Amino acid sequence: MPQDQMQSAILVLFILFFSIGIHEYVHAKVADMAGDPTPSIYGRVTLNLTKHFDPIGVIFIIITVFAGYGLGWGKPVPMNPSKMRNPRWDHFWAVFCAPLTNLAIAIFAGLLFRIIAMQGSLQFNGVQEFLYMTVIVNLGLFFFNMLPLGPLDGMWIFGSFLPEKQRHYWTKFNLSIGSYFFLALVLIRIPTDRGWVAPLQYLMPFREPVARLLLGY
Repeated sequence: MPQDQMQSAILVLFILFFSIGIHEYVHAKVADMAGDPTPSIYGRVTLNLTKHFDPIGVIFIIITVFAGYGLGWGKPVPMNPSKMRNPRWDHFWAVFCAPLTNLAIAIFAGLLFRIIAMQGSLQFNGVQEFLYMTVIVNLGLFFFNMLPLGPLDGMWIFGSFLPEKQRHYWTKFNLSIGSYFFLALVLIRIPTDRGWVAPLQYLMPFREPVARLLLGY
């Protein structure tokens, strides 16, 4: 791997680890604020981001980043909605606030990128590359986690709006058959004019236009 590609891969790794760690921390913190002691019992209400990583997820992140596309996961935060003050909607916010945090990070990084670009620098420097990749990675995490597939956050978010009986079957489906469907979308590759591409990329059509909007290009 050429040195510039190696440096870019290491940069993406750093941003992914930080962004996924913050994502999981927010799950734990919001659940804790809602009255659920479960995340605290498991030591998850902490900004020590190493506590939020699953070893297999970390290995997968490293392999996929150096393969050129970058994908992985953190350690799921244990929650008990029945311990929350308003079980249905407190759980909704404990889930939803994490991808929202990734969106907020992307917006903030995009704003900084625009400010630097307005200074008249025509050269794409190291700071701009960091901010650019922060936008791309965090938008990817936001849209990825909003997919209504088990075990992603979107499954729980969508399920919050279903009646009780349908929500039960929706959750049961996604945590069983739905998880295999999700894995297939992650692992399978289909031939395109851009090479072999994961079908999952076609389920996130908004990432590129939103990135262009935030970055101003």
